[in-house]
Amino acid sequence: MKITQVTVNVLRVPVDRPYTAGGRTVDANWHVLARITTSDGVGGFGYVVYPRPDLMTTIGHAARELGEHLIGMSVLEPEAAWERLARRGDWVGPGGLLHTALAPLDIAVWDANGKTLGQPLHRLLGGYRDRLPTYASDGMWVSLSPDELAAAAKRHAAAGFSAVKLRLGKEATPEAEVRRVRAVRDAVGPDVRIMVDATESWTLTRARRAGRALQAAGIAWLEDPVHHQDVAGLAALRRELDVPITGGEHLYHLDAFRTLLEMRAVDVVILDLARVGGVTPWRKIAALAQAHRTPVCGHVVPEVQVHLLSAVPNGHMVEYVPRSVGILAAMPRIENGELVAPPAPGLGLELDEAAIRRYRVD
Repeated sequence: MKITQVTVNVLRVPVDRPYTAGGRTVDANWHVLARITTSDGVGGFGYVVYPRPDLMTTIGHAARELGEHLIGMSVLEPEAAWERLARRGDWVGPGGLLHTALAPLDIAVWDANGKTLGQPLHRLLGGYRDRLPTYASDGMWVSLSPDELAAAAKRHAAAGFSAVKLRLGKEATPEAEVRRVRAVRDAVGPDVRIMVDATESWTLTRARRAGRALQAAGIAWLEDPVHHQDVAGLAALRRELDVPITGGEHLYHLDAFRTLLEMRAVDVVILDLARVGGVTPWRKIAALAQAHRTPVCGHVVPEVQVHLLSAVPNGHMVEYVPRSVGILAAMPRIENGELVAPPAPGLGLELDEAAIRRYRVD
């Protein structure tokens, strides 16, 4: 059960169809992949993934250095492991690069933990259920025209998704944003829920106007309407609008989420697994949200998030953006609009070793 080996690789995984996001062309998903081996021969892995190359090799180096301090630790003690690594890097944390480098190591420890005990991660963390609703947001980019958005949404609906999410923020007026939503509604029909993500692109004044117009158009939630540091603005929008306000994916540590929840700024908290630093802190934030009677969702990495969200009573929905499909033997299956947590021990996932060798850049 003692960790005897840690390896970290950086991977560049090309996308099938390049797209534009945040003004940048995305042609690959970059991974930092950590793998550990125990004295009992059990292996565990974890990774973080971003659709841009900036600092990913730096994060890989940081994870490699941190991973050296896992040697000799037990995979049955992930809390102790996380705290040791966090203390080693506390002079550049909490948050930021430290959490992003720590996350793949923490996920790998939990994967090996589950394999050692013979339990899937969702059961190990609480076992509230083994599946929950999922929504598609892959390919619903702000750079697309209304017709292109409609076509993408129609494909998702045909694939069995009962909810989709599109990005907004490039149009000059709220009315133009509404036209994008209506194009999607016409394509998917009345039974598919439509969420929107404003990607922190609006001022509070603009968010008020757009929020009222989008609310009238029947959206199911409004995500990141203003910058994540404008917690007072988020809280004001939540008081003024009827549509649920969601956010949190840009936050790193427990204190920031506590502020968000105490100010009652969002109806749904969204957690980015890499930014919060892995599974160990994720579950604490989810518990804090439950204490505030607030549901939680995950940001991307659905194959891991499905375990975490299925484990807790306030898990709400899984965002389906399969950025790691190119390095996995298979993704979790979707049944009746729900993503099913893999039943095998740990993450229940298998790496495609040939793809790992092909995409390594370090």
